[in-house]
Parts: sequence; C-alpha cells; structure tokens
Amino acid sequence: MPENTSRLSTALADRYKIEKRLGEGGMATVYLAEDLKHKRKVAVKVLRPELAAVLGAERFVQEITTTANLQHPHILPLFDSGEADSFLYYVMPFIDGETLRDKLNRETQLGIDEAVSITTAIADALDSAHRQGVIHRDIKPENILLHNGRPMVADFGIALAVSAAAGGRMTETGLSLGTPHYMSPEQATAEKDLSARSDIYSLGSMLYEMLTGSPPHVGSSPQQIIMKIVTDEARPVTELRKSVPPHVAAATAKSLEKLPADRFGTAAEFAHALSHPEALPASAMTAPATGIRSGDGDRRFMGVVAVAALMGIAALVGWFRSPTAVEGGVIQFDLVIPEATKISPSVRSHLTISPSGDRIVFAGLTPQGDGELLYVRELREMTVTPLAGTEGAIAPTFSPDGMWIAYFDGPELKKVPASGGASITLTSSAGRGAQAGAWLDDGTIVFTDSTFGLSMVSEAGGAPQVVFSSEGNGGMYWPQAVPGERAVVASMCRTDDCDEDVLVAIDVDTREVQELFDGVPNGWVLPSGHLVFARIEGALFAVPFDKSSLTVNGSPIPLLEGVRVQNGVVANLAFSRTGTLVYLTGDATVESQIVLVDRDGTERALTRQLRDYVDPRFSPDGRQLVVEIHDPQGNGHLWIYDVASETLSRLTYEGHDGRSLWSPDGKTVLFSSNMNGGWKAYTVPADGSATPELAIDSVDYFVRSKTLTPDSKTLVFHSEGGEYAPYFTLYSVDLGSGEAPRRIVETSALEWTPSLSRDGQWLAYASNESGREEIYVRNFQNPAGRYPVSVEGGSEPLWGEGNELFFRGPDGMYSATLEFRPAFRVVRRERLFDDQPYAVRVRSRAYDLHPISGEFLFVRVEESSSHPRVVVNFVQELKAKVGN
Repeated sequence: MPENTSRLSTALADRYKIEKRLGEGGMATVYLAEDLKHKRKVAVKVLRPELAAVLGAERFVQEITTTANLQHPHILPLFDSGEADSFLYYVMPFIDGETLRDKLNRETQLGIDEAVSITTAIADALDSAHRQGVIHRDIKPENILLHNGRPMVADFGIALAVSAAAGGRMTETGLSLGTPHYMSPEQATAEKDLSARSDIYSLGSMLYEMLTGSPPHVGSSPQQIIMKIVTDEARPVTELRKSVPPHVAAATAKSLEKLPADRFGTAAEFAHALSHPEALPASAMTAPATGIRSGDGDRRFMGVVAVAALMGIAALVGWFRSPTAVEGGVIQFDLVIPEATKISPSVRSHLTISPSGDRIVFAGLTPQGDGELLYVRELREMTVTPLAGTEGAIAPTFSPDGMWIAYFDGPELKKVPASGGASITLTSSAGRGAQAGAWLDDGTIVFTDSTFGLSMVSEAGGAPQVVFSSEGNGGMYWPQAVPGERAVVASMCRTDDCDEDVLVAIDVDTREVQELFDGVPNGWVLPSGHLVFARIEGALFAVPFDKSSLTVNGSPIPLLEGVRVQNGVVANLAFSRTGTLVYLTGDATVESQIVLVDRDGTERALTRQLRDYVDPRFSPDGRQLVVEIHDPQGNGHLWIYDVASETLSRLTYEGHDGRSLWSPDGKTVLFSSNMNGGWKAYTVPADGSATPELAIDSVDYFVRSKTLTPDSKTLVFHSEGGEYAPYFTLYSVDLGSGEAPRRIVETSALEWTPSLSRDGQWLAYASNESGREEIYVRNFQNPAGRYPVSVEGGSEPLWGEGNELFFRGPDGMYSATLEFRPAFRVVRRERLFDDQPYAVRVRSRAYDLHPISGEFLFVRVEESSSHPRVVVNFVQELKAKVGN
C-alpha cells in the first residue's frame, strides 16, 4: 500500500475503512471505503496535498457545508467532510454503476430520446441547485453517474467550495476549475463571476456530444480547445446527425451561445425547450449557433487576439535575442521546429538543454521520416542542425561541461561531441529497455538498463555496474542527476503498468532509496536546491530539496501548467545550470491505428477509428480481434473488433484488463486483471454472454504475459511477483486442476513473454541471463536445456508456422528459422523490416500474426503535435514562489 494510502487509512480508521484506490482526478484521489458506523460503501475523495496546503482545512470545511443541503433525486449527496492528518476529504455514496463518460466511450453516440432524457434530468438537478445559489462549475460526463439508468450529478458544489476556500489564491494551486471541452466561454477566459448560464453551456456541450459523438469544440491541446470555444461556432448538430429533431437542435444551439445573455435564463427553460417544440420561435429551428457578435463577445475576442500577439512578440525575442542578454528578466517564448525535423512522438525521445542554456538538443524525425536523428537548435539562431551519425538516437542528455551528448541507440549507450563528430560507444549492454541517462558531475552516467533497473558506467566507457536491481522491486525509470552529488532522482513503478509509481532519490554508492512523492512521473533537482516535478495532468510543482540528505523540506508549490506528459508516463522538459527551462507544451493525447504489415514492411490499415489501442490479438479464424483500449482515465478494458463490419464491442468493465489471448477454439478470451487486487488470470466468453471468471487461483502470482498449449489445458505465464512468487519467473499450470502453478525451471535470471510453438513442443521466451534481453528456446516437455536465438538483443518472441520464430531485435523485426534434430541450431536469422513506427510494450508482446495470411498485426501510434517553449531565468520565478 502506498505511503499516502496507509496514512489516510490510519487517519480515518475510527470512521472509515479504506479498501482500495479507485482513481485520481484533477482535484482529488478517490477511494472505496466502508462507513463503519452505517455499514455502507462510500466514496472518500481526498484533495490533492498541494491543493489542500493552499486552501486550509477550516475554510474548506466551512465552504463545503453549503453544498451538504442540496437534496434532489438526481444529485449525489454529500455525506461527510473534514480534515485528518493534513488530509482534506469529503464523502459521498459509492455508486456501483458507470459514468456517462464510460457509456459514451462504449457507444460514442446515444439514442436521441435517451440523450434528451439524461439532459432533462440533469437540468432539473441544476435548476434546483441554482435556485439555492449553488453553481456546479464542472459539469462533464465524468461527473454524471448512471445508477440503474438514472443520471446523478456528482461533486456538486465541490468546485465552488474549492474556489471560495482558495479565495484569490486559486491560480497558485496550478489547477483550473472545469474541463476544457465543456467550459463556457466566460469560464475559458477566467471570468471570476460565473452565473447559472455557465452550467447551462456545459450541459449543452454534453448534449451535443451525446447526439453527435464529439464535444462542440475539439483540439490537440487545452489551449487550442479554449481558443475555439471563445472564437469558433459549433457546427449545427443536424449537419452531423440529420435525425435530430429541429427543436432539439435549436435548444442545443441556444444553450451554446457565446454570450450568457443569449442562452436560456434557467436550466428549467432548457429542459422545457427540449421536450416542447413550441417553446422556441420558428426562426430558431433553422438558425445555426451564432458566433461572437458584439459587446462583451467582441472584447473577449480582442483579449484572445491580444494574448496571441504578445506570444508572437515573445517568439520574436526568442528568434533574435540571446537569452543571456535578458539581464535577469524572466521571459518565455516558443521555438519553431521545421515540420521536416519535428520532434519525435516516441515516449522515450527527450529533449535536453545545455548547462549554459544556449542550445537545445532533441530527437527529431530523419529527413526521410523513417526514424530518429539528433538535432541541435541554437537559441539565437533560426535553423536546426543535424548531428551526423546519430540515426536511431533517443533520450539525449548533456555532459555537465556541455561538451558531449550521451544518447541511446538500440542496446548501446553512446556519446557524441556537441559540436559534431564521430560517436563513441560507452557500453553495448544497455539493452532494448534503456530509456534515459543521468550524467553526474563526476563523469558517471546512470541509466535505466534492459531489466528496468538502474546501472552506471563511466563516461570513458567500460562494464556497467548495477545500482538498483529490479528483481523483487518495481522498475526504475527516467533518472535525473542531483547536481554536485553521486545521486539521482527517478520514478519507481510498483507494478509493470505503473498503476502505482513513486518519485525516489537514490544514493548510487550506498544504494539507499528514499521515497519522495506518490504518483509522480519524473523529477529534476536544480543547483538552487529545489526539486521540480510534473504531475500526470501536466502541472509543474517545486519544493525545497536538501541535496546532501536527499530529502524534501516543505510542501510542493505550483509553478505552471501545460507541460506535455506523454502517455501519462514522462514529462518532456529540461533545465540548464543557469536556470533556463525548456519544455514541450500541450496535451499528449495518444491516438493509434491497428495496421497489418507484410514481411517486406508494406503496411495497410485495419482500423479506421483512432483509439488508444494496446496488444491486439487475432481470433483463430482471423475474423475478430481482442484488444485493450485505454479510457481517458488510463484504465485498460478489453474490446472485440469485428474485421468485416469494422465494429467494436466492449468485453470487460472492471479494473485494468489486458495481456489477453484467445483459446484455440475461439470461444474464450483469457486475460489478466487487477479487478479484485493483484494481477489474476480470468476467462470470459468472447461473445460477452457471461461475466469473467477466475481461470486459476493466482493470489500468490501476478499473472502477466501468457500462452496456452494447443489443447487449452495448460497455461504458461510469467509472474511479476506476488506474496511468495519470485519476480519475473516462468510458470505452468493445468487449468481446472486446482493445483498450484509449477515453476518451469530454476534460474537466477529474469524471464518473461513466453510463447509456445504451434505443436506445443517448444517454448520461446525473453531473458536477461546474458546481462541484456535476449530470446531463448526450451523443450517444453523436457526443459532442462535452453538454446539462444538472438545475438544482439531481442524481445517479444512469437512462433510462426513450423520452426519459424519471430522477435523484435534492436533495429527491427526479425525471423529465425530453427532446426531441432539431430541437434538444435539457428539455420537462418533474417531482419525483415524496421519496426520503429510501431508500439512497444514493456514485458509484453505488442504485436500478433494473422492466422491465415501471416501478416504482422501492429499498433501505429500517433500523438498530438507539440512544440518547445523556453523560459529564460525560470529559477528566479521559482525562488519567488517557493523560496531560496
């Protein structure tokens, strides 16, 4: 149990029994708990620590009590609120159902009658609250719970309570109230005094999405969405869905007017117009939603233009002035990167800034667009310069003196002169999993190695030494140097999917690990003695940090928002020693497409709809896929995709589900889930005719990647620990026998991603036995010996026809033809094509084979565009907010 959860359980032990964490939103973390006095399930919502620190307990509790008197059948009531051990919390009923967001994710568009019914019920709840002087301020599908089909508005008045409790300090929290897609124009432009008509606009936005499948305004970043809300007209719903009745379309359009005075006066009027065609004049039935016309709307538009103009001036300063000429002032500007060399969307492709703050280096696309290459951008120049010979490079980092740049190229850690020249290989043992390196002041480079532990190597090269072993622990990611110390800060995952991650500090000599903050992707320690870290939603915080003891001193203070956090995993930013910050802006929305690729690399799309797809698997007849799709909260659920009809249907609903495979008869899907704690194996009928059932009693084994024998009787899987199971070990178990899993072979190495040959005789898997990830084969019936297949790194093995084995090597997709008699040998090892454009998943197989054509099934990931923003002398602003 994470430290914060354990503290909360202790603090509330006399009133509530905390059972598990349900999720995290913009303002609070939600826990399922038992109300000990009333013997009922409740949802305990705990405000984020940095928000609680700004608000203060007394004022928050005072303000939130005004919402406790709201009584309405469509309003989720407030049971309790208070402060305990510095936690500010409030308690609501636990609703065993789904949110409107879940329903929209599943169905995209709702029936017109259902959409109107839901909207009318919510409008009735809003009208009741508005008449009592309470405005919600955060109406969105995530806050609408569907309980036995009845909509209930959650978190009613919480945003108002937080805002009122914070007073004029709300901006200091680094949080905004409201979700961009559903913000009213006056909310988007930060007007302080919001009326009930702001909630009406948000409700209209939800109705628009229920009818059309998309909010009125969409964009690749919150800033872009807000600009459209303020300046653009929403397309009439009848253009997107002709069956919408004219009076419903007209009511929707009126609710979305830019000026509050042009909307409905009350939520009750909105509801009445939806069910009474005569409520609006005939002219409104054909008039589209209007844009900005006059008065306040014109002033709001000019304000946006003025902000854009100022950003343009700042950008010109970035083009033509040296940052060192600013004379201590804090300025910020955007850098323009040519489209041909745009920054790579890879989650592992950092950008970095020189210690002196005069240049940045980033991994961008090659001119051919077929890989990555390092580029240098001098801040005083207008061009980018490629670093020759760095094709395939990811995760660059400067040496402390600024003379060299370290980077990863497949399994190799290399360095190249910052001025250009030949690269030097420091070690070839980094492995495919290597992601980031921290260059310490004494010349040591600490990096995430192939086992997702930490290793270190001298800047002169040599054999790496282990700093932190992942065996028996969570993986370690994104190390950053602590200036002047032999130490790093890094993100440590408690599970493979990083459901629980924690920012830690590590002394590389003593190997001592100190936990700093839960739920933090990565952090940086500055020479000024501050720890800066990013939350997954893109807010940046800072706290005083003692570099000698590797401890924080005080509470985090918000600095800015809008930092790009890719895949909810890593924030792309860097600091110079002189206090300049460079970061990627915008929302890192992941959209992907499932594609088929033949042996020569020719690709064709299989799906049209873009989603966050993970680990697709073909049914035995090739007619369907089972695929994990992530919802907006980051939880994975299984869906069935029918290839012929191009339709998706949801298969699982609870927990985080994934690592799936089909039974050989195509009737059942076997998968892993944390729905009941741990990572257990479940089965579910592929047609969704029944709910999931436990496949094995795997309470002591975290079941992850897996394979079945041809007769479906035996499951082979790799375990990622458990109460008794060793970390990363291969097991087999006879399904339905009730027996405990059997360890396949006793080794000291870590082993994962098993794959059985189609006749069930041979087992392929990945192991770090040689010091890096390679592919091995064993006789499944007599696993005494093992045979190496890959020679320069390999992952994700999968058997093809006969004796052909596929795997992903350091530079592409490989095929190995094997011979087993009279003795084992690799007959041929062949590179097929570049697999760089396709998704990779840690310790899982992210691709599949078509059972008939033999084509490869991959996920091609496309992320929203972004650009670098530079803040010169940022450390001055940091000190002003946090202190020296």
